[in-house]
Amino acid sequence: MPYVNIKVTNEGVTREQKGELIKGVSDLLLKVLNKDPATTFVVIDEVELEDWGIGGLPVPEYRAQLTK
Repeated sequence: MPYVNIKVTNEGVTREQKGELIKGVSDLLLKVLNKDPATTFVVIDEVELEDWGIGGLPVPEYRAQLTK
């Protein structure tokens, strides 16, 4: 019973995109590990930009540095 947790920043991921992620991950687990999609759990968490950090900085600050 695989459990996959996908975390993305909260930047407008659509219902359709989430559906593609869930199907794609389930298909990959079936192909690679022969895991039944009926017993595969995929959870997508959307995280606020301020709650996600890269390089010791919150994402908005990190991105601001990239554009300088």
